[in-house]
Amino acid sequence: MAATMTAPTQPNTLDLVPLRRALLSVSDKTGLIDLARALQARGVTLISTGGTAKAIADAGIPVTGIEAVTGFPEMLDGRVKTLHPLVHGGLLGRRDLASHTDAMAAHGIEPIDLVCVNLYPFEATVAREGVTEAEAIEQIDIGGPSMIRSGAKNHAAVAVVTDATQYADLIADLEANDGRTTLSLRRRLAVEAFRRTAAYDAAIATHLGGPDDLTPAKLTLAYERVEELRYGENPHQKAALYRTPNAPAGTLVNARQLHGKALSFNNMNDASAALELARSMHTTSGRTAAVVVKHTNPCGAAAADNPRTAVDLAIAGDPMAAFGGILALTAPVDKPAAERIAAEGTFFEVVIAPSFDADAAEILMSRWKMVRLLAVGDANPDIRTEHKFLPGGLLVQERDLTVPDPASWTHTAGPRPNNETLRAGAVLECVCRALSSNAVLIGGVDDGSVRLFGAGAGQMDRVASCLGAVRKAGELARGALAVSDAFFPFPDGPKILIDAGVQTIIHPGGSKRDDETVALCDQHGVTCLMTGVRHFRH
Repeated sequence: MAATMTAPTQPNTLDLVPLRRALLSVSDKTGLIDLARALQARGVTLISTGGTAKAIADAGIPVTGIEAVTGFPEMLDGRVKTLHPLVHGGLLGRRDLASHTDAMAAHGIEPIDLVCVNLYPFEATVAREGVTEAEAIEQIDIGGPSMIRSGAKNHAAVAVVTDATQYADLIADLEANDGRTTLSLRRRLAVEAFRRTAAYDAAIATHLGGPDDLTPAKLTLAYERVEELRYGENPHQKAALYRTPNAPAGTLVNARQLHGKALSFNNMNDASAALELARSMHTTSGRTAAVVVKHTNPCGAAAADNPRTAVDLAIAGDPMAAFGGILALTAPVDKPAAERIAAEGTFFEVVIAPSFDADAAEILMSRWKMVRLLAVGDANPDIRTEHKFLPGGLLVQERDLTVPDPASWTHTAGPRPNNETLRAGAVLECVCRALSSNAVLIGGVDDGSVRLFGAGAGQMDRVASCLGAVRKAGELARGALAVSDAFFPFPDGPKILIDAGVQTIIHPGGSKRDDETVALCDQHGVTCLMTGVRHFRH
């Protein structure tokens, strides 16, 4: 049988599109002149608007003002300048469709092969302190997104550039293809363009909705990639770090990495948990806080009068678990603190602090070549919501930012607590809130400082959590405080704590059998305090 001959595939005539006419209109003029020169060198006709046209002309590069194309001046304080058929027809007209090309010819519409637009700086404007509503409204771009979307829709023929970081790829594509753009580049740029306009609209909706619009009927989230991470929760999983536009100062995603190898998903997740707890303890106690986290759970936490003491007591919470953990502090790392962090027998994957003294950083970098040092600054950002992604959707809730208030607690059994016990209980409630439920911890005052002695976290029943806390605390449980993130459904958990020597039990209350726990505490002379606030964390 003779072989079947297959006719050669005809190339897509729009794969390579000559770039003859470009419209440039940018707020951020980074790299603009270099781009304009590169296009002019290839004989591209440049069309531009307002300040962009002036900048190009001032550089001695020929440019046509948009009013010369449309026949209309820019008007209404610049609100209207590119919203015209001679602009959008040039962007949207299909080059492969005779009805389009005929209509364009009939109405004098010339094709535009490149639109280079970066939008009014709305996100940067609303991030400024004291910005007015009028200022924000004027930074809502209309013509820019319209041109971006027109060009991106017609990416079969039009290249859309929305960021200065894309200029080099565009120029390289033109050089490699004799002044023509490839479909692969145009498609990639179109995808990035639609992502940009989606993020822009999301930022506007979020700002206009205001801080109390926590659960809108339609939630649009916009994130920008900060970096590719080494890997995800496991080495075979790909991962990246993203941040919201204008993420406030003090957030982990804006931290400066001063030293060490690239971060992994787990490093960032644990570092966030450590930093948030340390800040919560500092807010509650007014003292320097240090926290050691392993698998998002604090294995050591302390509030003390200086960084070295706080670090020392945080490590003492569970020295075995602290090895290879993540350490966060709320005060700059000074030399004494660095010497304790770098002492023999310790190892930390990441150290987070507002800043590092020069000699302290040198000590840590000399001790470990790969330790990541993250400087987050002094700001304590006000972030009120958190998201948990599910397959096909996500959960949104207000963050649990309740500051423990011993004055609101109910004393239900045993001796009345003194002020030192109440202050320690407030700090330890912060720690308990940071543990995975079910959670019970034991802690107390250590030479004037408050620290964690041991915790049972992530257990399916509260008895197991009590047993874990007792095992970790050991003899330190005698005379200590215990805190539970939720009520005790039976008195069996409290009995384990009391048998270990705990003298104060703090829990939310609310169980049908609270009276049994109260009676048990009264029987053994143990103080029982009910906070009325549950702190589940999953």
